[in-house]
Amino acid sequence: MSTKGDKRTFRNEDLVLRVSKNIDPETWDETRYEAFLDELCEYREYQKEAIRTTLRFLLGGKYANLRALAKENFDSNIELQECYGSWAEMDKQLQLPNQLACSVDQATGTGKSYVLYGLALILLAEGVVDRALVLCPSNTIEDGLLEKFKELSSKTNLRDALPVTARLRTPKIINASESIVEGAICIENYHAILENTKSSIRESLKGKGARVVVLNDEAHHVANESGTTSKKWKEFLENSDYGFNMVVGVSGTCYVADAYFSDVVHRYSLRQAIEEKFVKKVEYVHELPAAAEKPEEKWQLVFNRHKDWTRKLKARGIRPLTIVVTKGIADAELISSDLQEFIREWEGLTSDQAQAKVLCVTSAAKHQPNIAKLRTVDSPGSKVEWIVSVSMLSEGWDVKNVFQIVPHEERAFNSRLLISQVLGRGLRRPDGWRGEEPVVTVFNHDSWSNRIKQLVNEILEIERRLTSTVNPKSPYNFELHNLDYTREEDTTTYTKKGEYKLFEDGYVDLPTQVEAENVTVGFERAVTGEHTKFQTTIRHKTWSAEEVAEEMSQRLKSIDDESKDAKDPEDRTSYAKKFPLEKCEAIVAASLRRAKIRSGAVTDDNRQRFLQALGPLRRKAAKRVVYRLSPKALVVVSTSTRQNESCSAAELRRGAKTAFYALGSDAYLAAEQKEFFREVQDPDGEFRGSCYKVENTADFKTPASLVLADATPERKFVRELVVREHSRKLDGWLKNTAVGFYSIEYAWKKGTTPKRGEFSPDFFIRQGERVFVVEVKGDEEAADPSADNIKKHEYATRHFERLNVWLEKTKNPVRYQFNMISPKSYSVFFSKLVANELIGFRSEIDVVMTRAAKAAS
Repeated sequence: MSTKGDKRTFRNEDLVLRVSKNIDPETWDETRYEAFLDELCEYREYQKEAIRTTLRFLLGGKYANLRALAKENFDSNIELQECYGSWAEMDKQLQLPNQLACSVDQATGTGKSYVLYGLALILLAEGVVDRALVLCPSNTIEDGLLEKFKELSSKTNLRDALPVTARLRTPKIINASESIVEGAICIENYHAILENTKSSIRESLKGKGARVVVLNDEAHHVANESGTTSKKWKEFLENSDYGFNMVVGVSGTCYVADAYFSDVVHRYSLRQAIEEKFVKKVEYVHELPAAAEKPEEKWQLVFNRHKDWTRKLKARGIRPLTIVVTKGIADAELISSDLQEFIREWEGLTSDQAQAKVLCVTSAAKHQPNIAKLRTVDSPGSKVEWIVSVSMLSEGWDVKNVFQIVPHEERAFNSRLLISQVLGRGLRRPDGWRGEEPVVTVFNHDSWSNRIKQLVNEILEIERRLTSTVNPKSPYNFELHNLDYTREEDTTTYTKKGEYKLFEDGYVDLPTQVEAENVTVGFERAVTGEHTKFQTTIRHKTWSAEEVAEEMSQRLKSIDDESKDAKDPEDRTSYAKKFPLEKCEAIVAASLRRAKIRSGAVTDDNRQRFLQALGPLRRKAAKRVVYRLSPKALVVVSTSTRQNESCSAAELRRGAKTAFYALGSDAYLAAEQKEFFREVQDPDGEFRGSCYKVENTADFKTPASLVLADATPERKFVRELVVREHSRKLDGWLKNTAVGFYSIEYAWKKGTTPKRGEFSPDFFIRQGERVFVVEVKGDEEAADPSADNIKKHEYATRHFERLNVWLEKTKNPVRYQFNMISPKSYSVFFSKLVANELIGFRSEIDVVMTRAAKAAS
């Protein structure tokens, strides 16, 4: 997808320039090359269509240049008009407007080299050009293309499939170390075009550009002018000394920053490639266990996932590769070193053996030999299992055994261009693969998962969505009241003199520990949205009881040494005398016995608890900070201002969302969503279990065009709201959005860590002067309430109590009631609503949450 300026997001497919098929066969008859395309591309129809479309543009005689093609499309394509705003703006975005120039967007891993070879050979065979120049961004890609082109040019079946009129059947495949003669396809790294580089390109092609086709592999380098040399690439293409007219770019990442190319004539998307099984499936982390917060234990998960792939692929004779992506050379070197040490320790290898498994690939001179090794990492004789690379240098790895990609930090994976490039390294399928579809794992941090999901979905064009909007003119709109709070900080300082009382109980209270923990990593599959789980074991770092006691003893001695120079004698301490090593050992032993830890080993978390028990000893004063929320103003919002919310086809397909609608709901959908909405409504279609039509619009008393319900409890609740007996007792209701419209601040503890956040209650129901605010939960919360839901209930209850006090003072008759409710209480809730007796209602969860909050206070 692509976004231009502040305008909406557009489907890349809608921005592709359509090349007319209305071509005079006397000018260009593409059917003469169908047999050749069948032999070259076999069953890969997308390659054939890319070649056909490009040749119609170059040879059909309908277009003088790119500008003519773009103008024709702009005049007839509303999406282009909305995207660019004006023809002048689109014209400015064209890279090479005065030439017969265009781009082909073909997903990485789907055989761009076949398209390049097909275009070069057909143009030479037709006699419209004498030479073809293929430029690419790296030596790695150059070597791969030379090898592939030589292989293709040697195939007799391809030569025999050319029409009898072909002026050339076997091109000469060369690089720029020799003269570019007629009938040659010259493949070169674009650095060979620079004036200070010794190559034959400038001498061979000067003044001959009208009879040369230039094919740019990884063409985004031409458009993304990130450095001096890449600017020279575009300058070379425009240089009048050569007079090039035909210029075709091929890329799997047709983006200038995050904006889609303006000259694409054919697109085969990554989503299509995955769905049609030409590349691996993609999965990425959406949930990590808490243990993965520690870097060493996160690496254990990555290592275990790698070993899991090794085990699964052994029978296929495949040794899987993991690529670690960094943002810079220094990071790549550091991670390579750390990874080698990690592998040495965990696999029990020598340093040389571990080093052989890790390949660091950057542009640094010392890593140049490693780039050559990339060509052999798939071979049976290679020992490489891990490749650490700077993300922008990853193009040209034509390897098929990559099964895991690890973005080391979010900045290595935070744009469409970067994600496209990084995913591209792992998409190629191993030769001869049979059976269950291969999958490449992106082992990101789960805190990035929403951003990565959004970017991956945009790249894959997961664009079929339904959007719920609020009709501002609906009679079911109503006002909602909120409070604007100030957070007041109450800090009390206590001055401390003398020594702290230490270890009065003779032990440190420790939680139960496990030295090896069974954990689960949750993955989400791109395109399908399917969730999978990887179960493995993490071995926690441990310390002996003696080591922990020694560290405690040394810390106490250090504190005593620091206090010797204190002016006030009361500030001088003698902890070490009171707690010598033997006593520290006894405290550790007693603590372990009490926690029933019999191994004598202490996990790092529990080691920290022993040290934290000494933490206050250095403080001269203690502080207690309490935050109090104080309402300072009443805020009034209308339900008509609720922002849009949407859901994807994948969410509907797997039942994660249900769309509730009534007659006329489609009037508020964007044009591109209406066709999809018809699919959703199809009673025999794939979404039939994820939509619910309210037969009588009078029962759909919400200002929203559609209601998108999450999970089973919400679905059941909305069904109750549209029952005739219930709906006739309502003046209106609104489903809240997850963020951004009406939220309540609350605080809770995740383990021992204080957290602050906001939550948005699910529903607002208006009945006369009463607004019933409902947060829907599953029945399991009544049996085992979670800490954050207890606090949500507590803070929301207090919030609406304060709000009612404020409204009463201002003589506003509206009153609010908050309930947390699960399906077990729906029947009672709606029976009370029908009887106008909902005031004072308390659900089973309300009681449980209130009791839990009191117990915790």
